[in-house]
Amino acid sequence: MVDDYLSDREQEEALRNWWRENWPWIVGGIVLGLALLGAWRYWNTYQERQAADAAHMYEDVRTALERKDVAAASKSLDALATKFDGSAYAQQGRLLIAKAHVESGKYDEALGLLRTVADKSKDKELADVANLRAARLLVQQGKHDDALKLLKPDDLGVFSAPAREIRGDALIAKGDAEGARAEYAAALSGDDAAINRNIVELKLQDVGGPPSGAKELASTAMQTPVNKP
Repeated sequence: MVDDYLSDREQEEALRNWWRENWPWIVGGIVLGLALLGAWRYWNTYQERQAADAAHMYEDVRTALERKDVAAASKSLDALATKFDGSAYAQQGRLLIAKAHVESGKYDEALGLLRTVADKSKDKELADVANLRAARLLVQQGKHDDALKLLKPDDLGVFSAPAREIRGDALIAKGDAEGARAEYAAALSGDDAAINRNIVELKLQDVGGPPSGAKELASTAMQTPVNKP
């Protein structure tokens, strides 16, 4: 190595020259690293503060609903949505108020909130839950075709079975016993904890399909899909 042939004085001089040429880059790198670290810590603190604020505002919604004060809950939700419209807290607040509207028979107001959750939720499963609840309301309102169009079981993953059940409800309400039978059988074809199997089996019986034949009916339904909206 070259350093082996340099005297101590020559090595010191070489080190000084190297430092004079490179110190701006070294110091700049240190300053940049500290700035990035500070920015990262600030962003984390900001995010935590935002989450805490959203959680507090969501709690205002929940507390108002515990008092049965839907008007106050809606006002708190408006404030929450103004600052954190895309947050999970805003979507959960909408779901809570939608439930309160359903209990009061205000189905249109509930549907509006559920559709907003489906449109704005960043969590697909939460959006799917909103669509399932909206479809149930549509069936209850007699808007069977709208419910059928809303639910696409093949796109709903873990919620496929409840979607099939709701579609069956819509079809039987339309007088389509065969289509309902296929949907209920499909809902029962797997071990899905998202449905009450006893209730779905009773529904299947009511449309002429014995529970013991659920898997056979489901297999037939898969081979010959029901052409419904």
